[in-house]
Amino acid sequence: MSDARLARLLQLASPALPVGAYSYSQGLESAVDAGIVHDAGSAQAWIGDVLELSVANMEAPVLLRLMDAWHNGDGVAVETWNALFLASRESAELRAETVQMGYSLTRLLNEIDEQDVSSFAPLQGIDEPAFPTAYACAVARWDIEPPAALIAYLWSWLENQVMAALKAVPLGQTDGQKILLALGGRLEAIAQAAAARADNELGNFAPGLAMLSSTHETQYSRLFRS
Repeated sequence: MSDARLARLLQLASPALPVGAYSYSQGLESAVDAGIVHDAGSAQAWIGDVLELSVANMEAPVLLRLMDAWHNGDGVAVETWNALFLASRESAELRAETVQMGYSLTRLLNEIDEQDVSSFAPLQGIDEPAFPTAYACAVARWDIEPPAALIAYLWSWLENQVMAALKAVPLGQTDGQKILLALGGRLEAIAQAAAARADNELGNFAPGLAMLSSTHETQYSRLFRS
């Protein structure tokens, strides 16, 4: 990967990307409120389970398909996978989260690309672009290698979950770095498995996450939007 493409990829995966990811816990705050997550060990177990049982089985392979569709200019496939991903969200909060982040990234991309102000115009044609859809569009537009883009996406998700745990449990910074080190070592294998997963093998069965995410809407005293 060239230095320029690496810089673009780091920009996409950076916590400084203004898409609002920091304001979401994706059910983690509910797990803390329920007493399921209460220390560093339980936080690592929860984040690791969501990563491998939910993100790896649905979000990651759908992202790869979206990157391929954008690269090939297949608008029908983009809309199909975008719709499927939105339908896979376990609760209204999680659906609203990916739509808001997708909207924010779409708007940002159209504002910052100085080479061609219309380069991200196809995103405007999708009523509700999910965050993976907008991310995949940027990857294709900036000619970033999909395997590296997927690893960066997974890392960004993982980092955001750890940051949420630091605030909600709460944990110390060293605990957070230990979790990142432990779970970050799984990302390559997860990316490889996602690339090998067939369309009929996609799934998002995580009932515990779904129930806790649903109860978060009425949870007393919340820090996060999901």
